Amino acid sequence: MMFKLMLFFAGVPSSALMNVRLKAYLPVIFICLMCLAPAARAENIYQTSDDFVNESFAGKPPEAEVLWLQDDLKKQLEDILDHGYEGKRVRYWKQGQRSVWVLEEIGKTKPITTGIVINNKKIEVIKVLVFRESRGWEIKYPFFTEQFTKAGLTHEHKLDRTIDGISGATLSVRALTKLARIALLLDQQLKHS
Repeated sequence: MMFKLMLFFAGVPSSALMNVRLKAYLPVIFICLMCLAPAARAENIYQTSDDFVNESFAGKPPEAEVLWLQDDLKKQLEDILDHGYEGKRVRYWKQGQRSVWVLEEIGKTKPITTGIVINNKKIEVIKVLVFRESRGWEIKYPFFTEQFTKAGLTHEHKLDRTIDGISGATLSVRALTKLARIALLLDQQLKHS
Protein backbone atom coordinates (compact mmCIF):
# COMPACT_ATOMS: atom_id res chain seq x y z
CA MET A 1 0.00 0.00 0.00
CA MET A 2 2.79 2.42 0.95
CA PHE A 3 4.53 1.64 -2.32
CA LYS A 4 1.37 2.52 -4.28
CA LEU A 5 0.99 5.79 -2.38
CA MET A 6 4.61 6.70 -3.13
CA LEU A 7 4.01 6.05 -6.81
CA PHE A 8 0.77 8.06 -6.75
CA PHE A 9 2.50 11.10 -5.19
CA ALA A 10 5.42 10.68 -7.57
CA GLY A 11 3.02 11.17 -10.48
CA VAL A 12 2.77 7.62 -11.76
CA PRO A 13 -0.51 7.29 -13.75
CA SER A 14 -3.29 5.53 -11.83
CA SER A 15 -3.73 2.98 -14.62
CA ALA A 16 -0.16 1.85 -13.98
CA LEU A 17 -0.88 1.31 -10.31
CA MET A 18 -2.88 -1.82 -11.02
CA ASN A 19 0.01 -3.60 -12.71
CA VAL A 20 3.03 -2.09 -11.04
CA ARG A 21 6.31 -3.59 -12.00
CA LEU A 22 8.86 -2.82 -9.31
CA LYS A 23 11.77 -2.78 -11.72
CA ALA A 24 10.21 -0.13 -13.94
CA TYR A 25 9.64 2.27 -11.08
CA LEU A 26 12.89 1.86 -9.14
CA PRO A 27 14.18 5.24 -10.36
CA VAL A 28 11.02 6.92 -9.03
CA ILE A 29 11.40 5.16 -5.66
CA PHE A 30 15.07 6.12 -5.52
CA ILE A 31 14.26 9.80 -6.15
CA CYS A 32 11.53 9.76 -3.47
CA LEU A 33 13.88 8.26 -0.93
CA MET A 34 16.63 10.73 -1.80
CA CYS A 35 14.21 13.59 -1.18
CA LEU A 36 13.54 12.22 2.31
CA ALA A 37 17.22 11.59 3.16
CA PRO A 38 18.27 15.19 3.98
CA ALA A 39 15.65 15.38 6.73
CA ALA A 40 17.05 12.23 8.31
CA ARG A 41 20.61 13.53 8.46
CA ALA A 42 19.98 17.23 8.95
CA GLU A 43 21.80 19.19 11.57
CA ASN A 44 20.35 22.37 12.96
CA ILE A 45 22.97 25.07 13.28
CA TYR A 46 21.59 27.80 15.52
CA GLN A 47 24.86 29.71 15.90
CA THR A 48 28.46 29.08 14.90
CA SER A 49 31.10 28.65 17.59
CA ASP A 50 32.93 31.76 16.36
CA ASP A 51 29.77 33.87 16.54
CA PHE A 52 29.04 32.60 20.06
CA VAL A 53 32.54 33.49 21.26
CA ASN A 54 32.36 36.93 19.60
CA GLU A 55 28.94 37.58 21.14
CA SER A 56 30.18 36.48 24.57
CA PHE A 57 32.92 39.12 24.51
CA ALA A 58 30.95 41.91 22.79
CA GLY A 59 32.79 41.42 19.51
CA LYS A 60 36.28 41.58 21.05
CA PRO A 61 37.21 38.04 22.08
CA PRO A 62 40.61 37.27 23.56
CA GLU A 63 42.90 34.75 21.90
CA ALA A 64 41.91 31.13 22.41
CA GLU A 65 43.89 29.25 25.03
CA VAL A 66 44.31 25.54 25.69
CA LEU A 67 43.81 23.60 28.90
CA TRP A 68 45.80 20.37 28.95
CA LEU A 69 43.97 17.54 30.65
CA GLN A 70 46.10 15.82 33.26
CA ASP A 71 45.12 12.27 34.24
CA ASP A 72 43.20 13.25 37.39
CA LEU A 73 41.18 15.92 35.57
CA LYS A 74 40.48 13.57 32.68
CA LYS A 75 39.21 10.97 35.17
CA GLN A 76 36.87 13.57 36.69
CA LEU A 77 35.52 14.41 33.21
CA GLU A 78 34.97 10.72 32.50
CA ASP A 79 33.11 10.33 35.81
CA ILE A 80 30.75 13.13 34.80
CA LEU A 81 30.28 11.79 31.27
CA ASP A 82 29.94 8.12 32.29
CA HIS A 83 32.24 7.23 29.39
CA GLY A 84 35.80 7.80 28.21
CA TYR A 85 37.09 11.16 27.06
CA GLU A 86 39.42 10.98 24.06
CA GLY A 87 40.75 14.53 24.04
CA LYS A 88 44.02 15.61 25.63
CA ARG A 89 43.20 19.30 25.71
CA VAL A 90 40.26 21.69 25.63
CA ARG A 91 40.16 25.09 23.96
CA TYR A 92 38.67 28.05 25.80
CA TRP A 93 38.60 31.86 25.87
CA LYS A 94 39.16 33.82 29.07
CA GLN A 95 39.01 37.44 30.09
CA GLY A 96 39.07 38.37 33.77
CA GLN A 97 36.60 36.17 35.66
CA ARG A 98 34.82 35.04 32.47
CA SER A 99 35.61 31.93 30.49
CA VAL A 100 33.87 30.61 27.39
CA TRP A 101 33.74 26.95 26.39
CA VAL A 102 32.41 25.23 23.29
CA LEU A 103 31.85 21.58 24.17
CA GLU A 104 30.13 18.55 22.68
CA GLU A 105 28.36 15.53 24.13
CA ILE A 106 26.30 12.79 22.54
CA GLY A 107 22.56 13.02 23.10
CA LYS A 108 21.22 9.70 21.89
CA THR A 109 23.52 9.01 18.95
CA LYS A 110 24.88 12.34 17.72
CA PRO A 111 26.85 15.18 19.32
CA ILE A 112 25.18 18.31 20.62
CA THR A 113 27.47 21.35 20.36
CA THR A 114 26.98 23.77 23.23
CA GLY A 115 28.44 27.16 24.13
CA ILE A 116 28.82 27.94 27.83
CA VAL A 117 29.90 31.16 29.53
CA ILE A 118 31.18 30.92 33.10
CA ASN A 119 31.46 34.13 35.09
CA ASN A 120 32.82 34.15 38.63
CA LYS A 121 32.45 30.34 38.91
CA LYS A 122 28.77 30.40 37.91
CA ILE A 123 27.04 29.75 34.59
CA GLU A 124 26.11 32.98 32.90
CA VAL A 125 24.90 31.59 29.57
CA ILE A 126 24.38 28.14 28.11
CA LYS A 127 23.29 27.85 24.51
CA VAL A 128 22.80 24.97 22.07
CA LEU A 129 24.82 25.87 19.00
CA VAL A 130 24.33 22.77 16.83
CA PHE A 131 21.72 20.06 17.35
CA ARG A 132 22.01 16.90 15.25
CA GLU A 133 19.48 14.54 16.85
CA SER A 134 15.97 13.87 15.55
CA ARG A 135 14.42 14.36 19.00
CA GLY A 136 15.08 16.52 22.02
CA TRP A 137 15.63 19.82 20.21
CA GLU A 138 13.48 21.59 22.81
CA ILE A 139 16.60 22.01 24.95
CA LYS A 140 17.58 24.96 22.74
CA TYR A 141 14.80 27.17 24.08
CA PRO A 142 15.35 29.73 26.86
CA PHE A 143 12.60 28.18 29.03
CA PHE A 144 15.02 25.27 29.48
CA THR A 145 18.48 26.85 29.30
CA GLU A 146 17.64 29.65 31.75
CA GLN A 147 17.48 27.04 34.52
CA PHE A 148 21.28 26.87 34.36
CA THR A 149 21.80 30.60 34.93
CA LYS A 150 23.87 31.20 38.08
CA ALA A 151 24.31 27.46 38.65
CA GLY A 152 27.55 26.46 40.33
CA LEU A 153 29.33 23.22 41.07
CA THR A 154 29.30 21.32 44.37
CA HIS A 155 32.35 19.52 45.79
CA GLU A 156 30.95 16.29 44.27
CA HIS A 157 31.02 17.93 40.80
CA LYS A 158 27.25 18.16 40.57
CA LEU A 159 25.17 21.24 39.82
CA ASP A 160 24.04 23.10 42.91
CA ARG A 161 20.46 23.10 41.66
CA THR A 162 17.97 20.72 40.10
CA ILE A 163 17.37 21.01 36.37
CA ASP A 164 13.83 20.12 35.28
CA GLY A 165 13.71 17.71 32.37
CA ILE A 166 11.63 17.79 29.21
CA SER A 167 9.39 14.87 28.33
CA GLY A 168 10.77 13.17 25.23
CA ALA A 169 14.14 14.91 25.52
CA THR A 170 15.69 13.04 28.43
CA LEU A 171 18.97 12.18 26.70
CA SER A 172 19.43 15.72 25.38
CA VAL A 173 18.74 17.15 28.84
CA ARG A 174 21.34 14.79 30.34
CA ALA A 175 23.90 15.79 27.71
CA LEU A 176 23.44 19.51 28.37
CA THR A 177 23.58 18.98 32.14
CA LYS A 178 26.84 17.04 31.80
CA LEU A 179 28.32 19.79 29.63
CA ALA A 180 27.35 22.43 32.20
CA ARG A 181 29.12 20.44 34.93
CA ILE A 182 32.19 19.96 32.75
CA ALA A 183 32.45 23.66 31.87
CA LEU A 184 32.25 24.58 35.56
CA LEU A 185 34.88 21.97 36.45
CA LEU A 186 37.22 23.13 33.68
CA ASP A 187 36.77 26.75 34.73
CA GLN A 188 37.92 25.82 38.26
CA GLN A 189 41.26 24.78 36.77
CA LEU A 190 41.98 28.27 35.43
CA LYS A 191 43.82 31.06 37.20
CA HIS A 192 41.53 34.07 37.08
CA SER A 193 42.89 37.57 37.43
